[in-house]
Amino acid sequence: MNKVFLIGNLTRDPEIRETPSGVSMCRFSIAVQRPYSSQDGERQTDFFDCTAWRGLGETIARYTKKGKKVAVSGSIQLRNYEDNQGARRTAVDIIVQDCEFLSPRENGESFDDLDAPRAPAPKKKPTLQAMDDDSDIPF
Repeated sequence: MNKVFLIGNLTRDPEIRETPSGVSMCRFSIAVQRPYSSQDGERQTDFFDCTAWRGLGETIARYTKKGKKVAVSGSIQLRNYEDNQGARRTAVDIIVQDCEFLSPRENGESFDDLDAPRAPAPKKKPTLQAMDDDSDIPF
């Protein structure tokens, strides 16, 4: 089973792109602190590159920015490539399947500040009318 859960802060604003076939993708990275300190008392931090596809990626790009705390779950994907000097390299990517936004909104920050559309007005519930005629009931 390939499943990973990470909580961390975005290290840069998310970048939204589209593949040649028109599928949207969002790339971002998060900094995750390790749960222990080194011998000198300093906490280590790991950095993870993340990719979210389609609607999830569009939502992440719309509602987050550098410094915001997120929880992501997904899978680990390894990519092998050759660098400019011809050396073989391996890159680790997190393919995001779910994301929760953990940072509270800052004072004065509204969804408009993050280019979010306003929520639609609540729909009016239909009213029910009482029926007094029980003569047509077959039982």
